[in-house]
Amino acid sequence: MKKKVNLWLTFLICLFCTDLCAKHKVYDMTRFGIFPDTQIETSSLIQKVLDSIKSNTEDREKKILRFAPGRYDFYDDNALERELYISNHDQNNPKKVGIVIENMHNLILDGQGAEFIFHGQMLPISLIHSSNCQLKNFSIDFENPHIAQIKVVSNNIADGIIFEVAPWIHYRISKDSLFEIYGNNWSACPSTGIAFEENTKRVVYRTSDLQYSTKGITEIAPRILKAPLWKDEKLIPGTVIAMRTYHRPNPGIFLSQNKNTSIHNVKIHYAEGMGLLAQLCENITLNKFNVCLKGDNDPRYFTTQADATHFSGCKGKIISKNGLYENMMDDAINVHGTYLKIIKRLDDYTLIGRYMHEQSWGFKWGEAGDKVQFIRSATMDTVGYENQITAIYSHDKKEEKGSREFIIKFKNKIAPSIDDHTDFGIENLTWTPEVVFSENIIRNNRARGALFSTPCKTVVEKNLFDHTSGTAILLCGDCNGWYETGSCKNVTIRKNRFINALTSMFQFTNAIISIYPEIPDLQGQKGYFHGGENGKISIVDNIFETFDIPILYAKSVNGLIFKNNKILKNTEYEPYHWNKKTILLERVTNATIKE
Repeated sequence: MKKKVNLWLTFLICLFCTDLCAKHKVYDMTRFGIFPDTQIETSSLIQKVLDSIKSNTEDREKKILRFAPGRYDFYDDNALERELYISNHDQNNPKKVGIVIENMHNLILDGQGAEFIFHGQMLPISLIHSSNCQLKNFSIDFENPHIAQIKVVSNNIADGIIFEVAPWIHYRISKDSLFEIYGNNWSACPSTGIAFEENTKRVVYRTSDLQYSTKGITEIAPRILKAPLWKDEKLIPGTVIAMRTYHRPNPGIFLSQNKNTSIHNVKIHYAEGMGLLAQLCENITLNKFNVCLKGDNDPRYFTTQADATHFSGCKGKIISKNGLYENMMDDAINVHGTYLKIIKRLDDYTLIGRYMHEQSWGFKWGEAGDKVQFIRSATMDTVGYENQITAIYSHDKKEEKGSREFIIKFKNKIAPSIDDHTDFGIENLTWTPEVVFSENIIRNNRARGALFSTPCKTVVEKNLFDHTSGTAILLCGDCNGWYETGSCKNVTIRKNRFINALTSMFQFTNAIISIYPEIPDLQGQKGYFHGGENGKISIVDNIFETFDIPILYAKSVNGLIFKNNKILKNTEYEPYHWNKKTILLERVTNATIKE
């Protein structure tokens, strides 16, 4: 019976695909029983079409999956399961995936304005081991997000906080008398959150990450609850709070080991992790990719649980332009690689390296032919010379997938000073991308605006950073905590507008632009982490509209230009930052500062 169904599906595909040219086929999803606004589970239907197309078309043929406008529902009960290890996310497996695109080439998924609505805990879309693919013209959202939105009704320091729960939230009081939210196959007791101004949807001044207890909570009226132990005088009546946890199991879109990917006119309104996470991909273009609310009248005050976009261990060119990134729980963009910590030196040509961060392991780190360099963790100095991988394979698993440790063999001898008694990291220099981040709007989000850690050319221009709450732009690098590579050798930050950053303190928020590598032993450092003889960091022709003093902080930089920037002071907030200098430099040389 199953064989007959597959034959019939193949017949339909052959009958209804339209040849636009010799190598161009369009597949109308309504021809295969995939209609909008039915509330029918869509995932399995789409997968049958994709599987049949893969079996009956050539890789070089251009294939367009075209949806009719409207709503399509995806449920975790019937979704496909995949073992996926995703950088900077929780490594819980298997993951349930709404739309699985694997080993496809020259495919365009055109939603034509479709709304993809997900239920439960799901990874909405995965695109893996594919090339020349495009995603466009659709939105991603969840019927019941894993964030509880509430509004403060009254705040009495002696008696605690009374709040009203947003109408779409499913909640209950747990056996431990905690405020608990729940949905299809999931539940959570949030104990942190972000506070937003009721009228502007901006993060409330000087609140950062809220920490609270809902122990002893009671319901005093329908959807009105009293938390007697929640004490915070900054949370005035009317304040809207996104109550959350730090869990991030799934991004909205997951890209892995693809080449030449394009995403156009896609909106992500919620995801339980990043909006988009790309790892080990070559050449990605985002145009009008938005992590955003549903317009001015959207009752929600939040979007994603973490970064809007995140690129880990990619190469080629990353282009992100004309995007809107707002109200997410972390940065608009983060570009980096991952250091492996050296845990054992086997011989002069062989090391064992280990993924260290709990949310970054299990995925491919490199391959034979890749260039690498070695970093002393304490000083972030390079040690020895560049080397090349001749072989790499898992040490703690039978296969690469799910591994935390790798045995790596090198072409040339490893420097004698590199051992397993001192902390050293290995950086993959092959998987590092050029970046263009231009004409985007970043606003009303938690933590920071844009993070870059790549030695390749990076251009950040004509963006609006509007109330990013923390630092607007961060050039980082860390082989001690996050283990995110690497040094920035050629960065241009120009013609951007910054409006009232630094309304709250978060990690690395020393100034509006913060060049802040994590260096435990700065005094012992011999070289410089960022910049260098072959490049520079240039910050020119920007406008800073600010209520406070710190504009630029830089640490361990060789070659810094700051000129032709306009600084406009305002009185919208009270200055409070510990850094009382407009420009603060620590171990910086060859700097040109002209305000």
